[in-house]
Amino acid sequence: MNSFEELQSQWNNQKVVEIPEQGHKLIMEKVKAIKNKQKYTNIVLTLTVLILVVFFIYISAYNYAPIAFALLLMMASLGVRIGLELHSIKTLKQLNVNISATNFKQSIIKYYKNRVRIHAIYTPIILLLYSFGFILMLPAFKESLSAGFYQYIVISSVLILLVLSVFIYKQIRKELNAVKELKDE
Repeated sequence: MNSFEELQSQWNNQKVVEIPEQGHKLIMEKVKAIKNKQKYTNIVLTLTVLILVVFFIYISAYNYAPIAFALLLMMASLGVRIGLELHSIKTLKQLNVNISATNFKQSIIKYYKNRVRIHAIYTPIILLLYSFGFILMLPAFKESLSAGFYQYIVISSVLILLVLSVFIYKQIRKELNAVKELKDE
C-alpha cells in the first residue's frame, strides 16, 4: 500500500463523532449547574466569614493580638477562596457557547485547567491556613473555657475538619467531572 492509500484508509476508518441532538442544551445545563455550585460555595464561605467577623467583634479580638491574628488569618484565607470563586464564575460567564466547537473546547480546557489548579494547589493551602488560624486560637480557648468544653471543641473541630475535607473532596471531584465532560464533548 502506498502512502496515499494508507492516508485514505486511515481517513475512512476515522471514528465519526456523533453530535447529540440536544448537545447545545446539555452544555448550557452543565454550565448552569457549575455556576450554581460555585454560587452556593460562595454563599457558605461568605456566611462563615460574617460569623467570624461577628465573633471577632463579640470577643473584642482587636484587644488580643494573637487572637486577632488567628481570626484575621482565618477570614483572609476564606476571602482569598471567595475571590478565586468569583474569578471562576466570571470566567465561566464569559464562555461563549456560540463560537465554533473547536474554540469552545479550547476555552473549556483552559477553564478546566484553572479549576484543577484552584482545587489542587490553592484549596489545600487555604484549608491549612484556616486550620492554622484555628489552632492559634486553641490556647485562648483553653484559658477561658472549662476543660470539658475545651476538649469538646478540640475533638469536634478535628471531626468537622475531617468531614469537611471529605465533603470538599467529593464536591471537587463532582465539579471537575462535570467540567471534564464539557471538555470531552
